[in-house]
Amino acid sequence: MPCGPSSPWRSSCARKGGSGIEQHKVVRLITRLNIGGPARQALLLTKRLAPDFPTVLAAGRPGASEGELGDPAVDVIDVPFVRPPSPAMDLRAFGAVRQLLREVQPRIVHTHMAKAGAIGRLAALRVSERPRLVHTFHGHVLEGYFARPVQRAFVEAERWLAARTDVLVAVSPEIRDELVELKIAPESRFQVVPLGLDLDPYLRVTQPSGKLRAALGIGADVPLVGIVGRLVPVKDHSTMLAAMNLLPGVHLAVIGDGELRSRLEAEARQLGLHDRVHFTGWWEDVPVAMSDLDVIALSSRQEGTPVAMIEALATARPVVATDVGGVSHVVTDGLHGYLVPSGDPRTMADRLGDLLGAPGARARMGECGREAVRTKFGQERLVADIRELYQELTGAN
Repeated sequence: MPCGPSSPWRSSCARKGGSGIEQHKVVRLITRLNIGGPARQALLLTKRLAPDFPTVLAAGRPGASEGELGDPAVDVIDVPFVRPPSPAMDLRAFGAVRQLLREVQPRIVHTHMAKAGAIGRLAALRVSERPRLVHTFHGHVLEGYFARPVQRAFVEAERWLAARTDVLVAVSPEIRDELVELKIAPESRFQVVPLGLDLDPYLRVTQPSGKLRAALGIGADVPLVGIVGRLVPVKDHSTMLAAMNLLPGVHLAVIGDGELRSRLEAEARQLGLHDRVHFTGWWEDVPVAMSDLDVIALSSRQEGTPVAMIEALATARPVVATDVGGVSHVVTDGLHGYLVPSGDPRTMADRLGDLLGAPGARARMGECGREAVRTKFGQERLVADIRELYQELTGAN
């Protein structure tokens, strides 16, 4: 396979595993390494499992505004995965993955995200020595994303693929239950493996840094809410802006970037919020930014396991989040903050106001959340869970 564009951490030539155990090689496929939970998990597992399961990681390229994650210790093979359905590009990606599998001859193919999951599993089913197949559902796009006929076709395709996959992994019980309800597979076919992250930089936060507030030009006594993530339709930032319109004197830091940034900036101006809503783009040191926030919010219409909520709680900041997907797997209503209905700016504003007016409750909920996520979503637990899964699939000790 020819080498593609490379950077200090990314290339289209696979890194050799340290142990060199050929029979336990893994090919990990992910649609793209955009900023978010799936990319963090793919990079972490590729690096940490290398001694036991040398792994080749292959991914497509994210859009320019999505941000791209990397790790100096992990090389990445470029595969032409694209998010929207594209017969020509999808066929190219299928050919590239099938060739990669023929060259590497892995014992396990582990796919993440919808496009890599579909193409990767189809390619693995068409090589002479079929590897064991694992697919992780970090969420899903089987409801609410496409027109009904397209949605039906995707559901049927996923059912067909699931029947031919050795292990189906869901990142939360809620995501598993949604997939069971869609009849993707019976509950017995799923394993729930929660997300795992390097939370140490967030757990080390003890006091506000002042750096975010200085960059925004606001004082330490100004109420400041934050929302962290991609600016894309499913995150429903419009509901967050409508909530802010009901909270006079409160500022909002919108940390992240994406395809909707220009539209959301215009919406904030139209609502007269231009002096209280601050679009920062991607912030290099997220723990430092989160340390300056009083409350961290999530307004999504759908979520798998919300990384921003895990990181917020690890920083000891309470949250107000929409009760969708796997959010309740992270946030306990009334204990770590509040859960609210999606698309409901009034309830979002009321709960934010409750927390902003109660510093003692904020501190208690933040500390309670920190203790809850410390081990539940730590990286060591994730690595141990997936190592055990691979050992079961390969018979390794």
